[in-house]
Amino acid sequence: MKPPRFQYEAPSTLDEALRRLADLGDGAKVIAGGQSLVPAMNMRLATPEVLIDLGRIESLRGIRELPGGGIQAGAMTPHAAFERSELLQRRMPLIPEVMRFVAHAQIRNRGTIGGSLAHADPAAEWQAVCIALDATIVIASTQGCRRVKAVDFTQDVYTTDLQPGELIEAVEFPAWPSQRRWGFEEVSRRRGDFAITGALCTLDLDAGSRCTQARCVVFAATSRPLVIEAAPGLLAGRVVTDAAIEAVADAARAAVDPMSDHHASAEYRLELVQTLMARVLRQALAS
Repeated sequence: MKPPRFQYEAPSTLDEALRRLADLGDGAKVIAGGQSLVPAMNMRLATPEVLIDLGRIESLRGIRELPGGGIQAGAMTPHAAFERSELLQRRMPLIPEVMRFVAHAQIRNRGTIGGSLAHADPAAEWQAVCIALDATIVIASTQGCRRVKAVDFTQDVYTTDLQPGELIEAVEFPAWPSQRRWGFEEVSRRRGDFAITGALCTLDLDAGSRCTQARCVVFAATSRPLVIEAAPGLLAGRVVTDAAIEAVADAARAAVDPMSDHHASAEYRLELVQTLMARVLRQALAS
C-alpha cells in the first residue's frame, strides 16, 4: 500500500524548516527518520499534504559534551550513533546498551532520537531512557526555544507536549555521577520486536555503598513510561538489600495499571513489571 500524494520539502536550515512548518500549519508533517511515519502514511493513518524532511539540517545531528559533563544530542541523531558512541560508552553507558534493543540494525541506522520521542510509542525505549536520566527536551519554533523535562514531555499514547509549529531540536542529559550504577531489561516476543514490558533504573552510591539517589522507570506496560515514586524512599540513605529490592518491585507492581492488547494481557504485564524491576535493581548492584 502506498501513501496518497504529498508535497515533499527538504530545508537545509532549522530556521527554514520552522518557517515552513509555521506557514503550512496542520497540512504539514515533519519527518525525522521515517521509521514510524512512513508506515503510517502507507496505511493512510497519516495523510500530510506537505512532508518536511529534516535530514539535510546538519545542526540537528551529533552527540556532544556540555560544560559540566552533560551530553547534548541533536534531534536528528540516529539510534546507531548512540549505540556506537565512544563518548557515551565512557560517560553514559546505559544509553549505548539500551540502543542495542531498539528494533533492528536497519531501523537503528535511520530512526532518530527526536523522531522516536515525538512519536511517543509506549513501547519505545527512548522515552524511558530520557525519563530515567532526567533529560530535558529542547523544543524550537519561530517564537524561540523552550525546554521541557522528559518526564513531562510524553503525555499519553502518541501524545506529547509539542504544540503546532514546534519540533524537537535537541535532547540534553545531565552529567553522569561517577558512582552511578544502572540496570535495564525488556521482554519482547523476538529480539527487535516492540517491548511488551521493560524496566530500567539508576542507583547512585556513596563510598560506603549506600544509595544516595534512585530512579526506577517502567515502560511499555502503560500508555507512557511510569516513574516508580516509592523507589527513592525505599532505597535512598541505606545499603540496598534483597528485602529493599523486593519492596521496590512490589511498589512497582502496585503503581502500574497495565494495558491489555494483542501482544500481552494486563495480568502478564503486571507479573513482568514486578519481575523486571527486581532484576534491573540486582543488575545495577552487580555492575
